[in-house]
Amino acid sequence: LSEYMSLAEELTCSICLELFKVPVTTPCGHNFCGSCLDETWTVQGAPFQCPQCRTEYPARPQLRKNTVLCTVVEQFAQAELARATAPDDWTPPSRAAAPSPTGQVACDHCLKAAAIKTCLVCMASFCQEHLRPHFDSPAFRDHPLQPPVQDLFRRKCPQHNRLRDLFCPEHSECICHICLVEHKTCSPVPLSQASADLEDKLKYKLTVMYGQINGAARALEDVRARQKDVREAAQKKMEQLRQEYLEMKALIDASEASSTRKIKEEEKRVSSKFDNIYQILLKKKAEMQTVKEEIEAALTKGGEFEFLEKAAQLQAVSTKPVYVPKVELNHELIKGVSQSTADLKTELKRCLRKPEEPLTSGTGEPAEHATAPTPKPTRPVKKVPKEEKKPKKVPPAAAAVSPNKLPTFGSSEQLGDLKQAGFEAAAKPTPVQPNSVSLKAKVLENFLAKSRPELLAYAVKVILDYNTAYSKVALSENYTVASVAETHQSYRPHPQRFTYCSQVLGLHCYKKGIHYWEVELQKNNFCGMGICYGSMARQGPESRLGRNNASWCVEWFNNKISAWHNNVEKILPTTKATRVGVLLNCDHGFVIFFAVALDRIHVMYKYKEDFTEALYPAFWVFSTGATLSICSA
Repeated sequence: LSEYMSLAEELTCSICLELFKVPVTTPCGHNFCGSCLDETWTVQGAPFQCPQCRTEYPARPQLRKNTVLCTVVEQFAQAELARATAPDDWTPPSRAAAPSPTGQVACDHCLKAAAIKTCLVCMASFCQEHLRPHFDSPAFRDHPLQPPVQDLFRRKCPQHNRLRDLFCPEHSECICHICLVEHKTCSPVPLSQASADLEDKLKYKLTVMYGQINGAARALEDVRARQKDVREAAQKKMEQLRQEYLEMKALIDASEASSTRKIKEEEKRVSSKFDNIYQILLKKKAEMQTVKEEIEAALTKGGEFEFLEKAAQLQAVSTKPVYVPKVELNHELIKGVSQSTADLKTELKRCLRKPEEPLTSGTGEPAEHATAPTPKPTRPVKKVPKEEKKPKKVPPAAAAVSPNKLPTFGSSEQLGDLKQAGFEAAAKPTPVQPNSVSLKAKVLENFLAKSRPELLAYAVKVILDYNTAYSKVALSENYTVASVAETHQSYRPHPQRFTYCSQVLGLHCYKKGIHYWEVELQKNNFCGMGICYGSMARQGPESRLGRNNASWCVEWFNNKISAWHNNVEKILPTTKATRVGVLLNCDHGFVIFFAVALDRIHVMYKYKEDFTEALYPAFWVFSTGATLSICSA
């Protein structure tokens, strides 16, 4: 069976999902139906791409019919027709006998009494009284009589007014004896024989269709199974990538997001392809199911005339077996992402562990690592101010580096080495950095007095990270709305997922700069929001927002509003505002919570802290119905 399915895949056009019709071969070696490829390229336009491998051709290739493949397809189709059979325990239904007349045929003369005979010359039915002339008068003696014929009007030949008692297979119609003159080249047969022949043909077709429908059902199951395998393979690969990035997260976060996105897009592309295939197969199965039911219904009809009309239509309906094309992940893409990740990890380790080079000027010893013993007195400290007077431009990659996870390098040469590798070492604050208490206080006072339009200048787009969401936290609206679901969501296990409280974090972290976002509260009786370190616990009571030294939040519990940090509660004044703004200043070490009503704001609470790690927006919805919505600035 596997060899058969493999051959079927090779002979199936990946555009229409059917056996090749007039197949052509592209220069890259892939085959398609000539009409399918022509229509695809007409819509696509230059440059022309192979639908399977995406090879581009500046000019439209001149393609010819693949005669060898065409012959193979024809032989395979014939073998498939002979192979398609129904299950052993199934037999086609037999056509029911003609039903007995439920009502009497009325006399065509008086339209009252019941007819006892039908005259095939007069083409009328007569009762006992009005049939008497056919027995008494010699003029009617050669008129053949037969039992009353139901629906005589439909049985009449509209052209010759005679009973149609023959069937012409060539024209698929019932004819009378006079019509034989117009059907000289045909082979008319009696209605009974025609009915028997068409009944045998329909039974055979029904048997073949049963086999095709069973094949379609197996193909549908195979598509879903293969789609599941692809999804699992993609998820497994993404998990491997994430484990790699966990070791490098302090150095670079952007690469992880980029690489994971590529895998997700590839999985989404393949999954979308499978969904399209599944829908096509589902439609084809439904069409065949409809034809099957119509055939079964036709076989239960007893009237020969009605059966022949319906049977002739159904016999002309053609059906084809379904096939599933070969669809799989782009393993080259996945391999490339995985290899680049491994190379980046190796390069990072090499750069961080690279032996320090001695200073090119001065007579001091080489610069020591931050964990090394105290530098020798001969070190030329006068070089430091010169370096500070000419601060180098921070490369973009520095935004993804956590200063708290990197060692402090004492030599400008080693800093140069890291910059050349695309990274910025975390040096000690220089005198120009805002590290004085007085300056921090002035900056905080300045931000406490700012208006909402001024705060919106620092607005960032916050997206919720489903990898951190508790199993009963439902995310919607493109991961900007969090609510408590009635049942557990089908989230896969993840090391960053909360397992104790219905909490979720933002997708992006902030290590430096000023950031502002607003959150709309719906049914805000039981919810909270704030910020936390990425290292905050994910399990146990200590993972609750504000109940540890790694998180800061404002919380609503019934009508009580509190500020929490390190498991210490501060009761706050109540407010009717349903929108809360959060202002995070990483450089000067504070976070402010504002109550927002229209364009007016007032301070709810503020925290001053020398943050030591990257900070994530954090949210807690701990009652059914509680909903938090990230507002778009």
